[in-house]
Amino acid sequence: MSLLSYFYPDERQSSAYVIDYEDFYAQGYRGIIFDIDNTLVPHDADADERSIALMARLREIGFDLCFVSNNQKERVERFNREIGAHVVINAHKPMKGGYLRGMALMGTHLKNTLYVGDQIYTDVWGAKRLGMRNVLTDPIDPKEEIQIVFKRLLEKPVLRSFEKAKKKEV
Repeated sequence: MSLLSYFYPDERQSSAYVIDYEDFYAQGYRGIIFDIDNTLVPHDADADERSIALMARLREIGFDLCFVSNNQKERVERFNREIGAHVVINAHKPMKGGYLRGMALMGTHLKNTLYVGDQIYTDVWGAKRLGMRNVLTDPIDPKEEIQIVFKRLLEKPVLRSFEKAKKKEV
C-alpha cells in the first residue's frame, strides 16, 4: 500500500449536489457532516438557494446535519443562519475533535455518519483518521486563498495516485 493511499477519499464526486444521498440513507447513514467553503458555496459566501434546498431535502430524507469548519464563529453562523444545522467552529481539521463534536451534536457515530468536503489534507484526512466514510468533492470556485492554492498543488499527486488505483480495481 502506498503512503499516498492514506489520503484517498472513500468516494469522489464532482459536487456535493450530485451525491446519491438516498443511497447513503438506505445504507444506514443518519448524519452528514459538511465542510462549507468551496464544498457548498464559494469561499466566504452566504448560503444560497441551492445549498438551502439541499439541506432541506436531506432533512426530508431523514438526515441530521452538521457543519464542521475551520472558520470562525461569524462566518459559520452567517452561512448557517437560514439552515439551522448543528455547527462546530474553529474545528482544527484534520484533528479528530471537530468531527467527534459534530457526531455528538447529531447523536450519531462513526458507522452512520458521512463526511463531505473538498480538501484532502483537512476534510478527507480528518475523516479517514477516525474511520469515517467520506466523499471528496471538486471545489466549487477556482479562486482561492493562496494557502489553499498551495494545498491544491500538494493534493495533485494524491489524486493522480487515487485515480490510477481506481482504474486498477476495475
